[in-house]
Amino acid sequence: MELQRKIMQIYEDSRQIYGAPKITWILRRNGERISERTVTRYMKEMGIHAWYRRPYTVTTHSIDFTEKLKNVLNREFSPAEPDSVWCTDITYISTEKGFYYLSCIMDLFSRKIVAWELGTSLETEHVVAAVRKAMERTGKRPKLIHTDRGVQYTSQEYADETEGITKSYSYKGTPWDNACIESFHALIKREWLWRFKIRDFDHARKLIFEYIDAFYNTVRIHSHCEYQSPTEYEKRYYHTLKELEKVA
Repeated sequence: MELQRKIMQIYEDSRQIYGAPKITWILRRNGERISERTVTRYMKEMGIHAWYRRPYTVTTHSIDFTEKLKNVLNREFSPAEPDSVWCTDITYISTEKGFYYLSCIMDLFSRKIVAWELGTSLETEHVVAAVRKAMERTGKRPKLIHTDRGVQYTSQEYADETEGITKSYSYKGTPWDNACIESFHALIKREWLWRFKIRDFDHARKLIFEYIDAFYNTVRIHSHCEYQSPTEYEKRYYHTLKELEKVA
């Protein structure tokens, strides 16, 4: 009963998002000796499970299939330092008032969403606003930014905003080249947004803020981040760097 209470607490703290693997990891981190199979059994007995849904739709349409757009990233999704490589994409948000469009900028080092912008259309201005916001928030310009070949990312406005940054583009017909940000957009929908009947733009914006800023970046553990949140993973990097500098 005590283990079930702890499982339920972790489950509720995660907004009912964590399944057996993550709950098992947290229990072990807290000193419990328990297998994932046992956690799965307890969760079935309690009638709880991770919320999950697979949403997908196309939001960017490629028009440039020439060889001039290079895939510089080449699926190297683990850069050595923060804010050196970003990736970005757009996804739709369905509401009672129609579709809105979420543009996110992800730092591939920690998988942190460094900026996001919710727009009323697929116009390039919303993509550019997200990039500008990312630079303002971090105070940095990445060495490289990766996108698909959508018209927004091949526009002159985008080129002007990212001047001096190496631009990388997915190969035609291969969305896996931008898998990290594609995966995040699927994640926010299946773990969070699909639970709600989203009324309008303001409601969508509030829910997105609650997930990205109040949970995903700061609380949600990630296997890529050695089961820390993106913010914790980034902080540990800078702490280690500072300690090395002291030794040097």
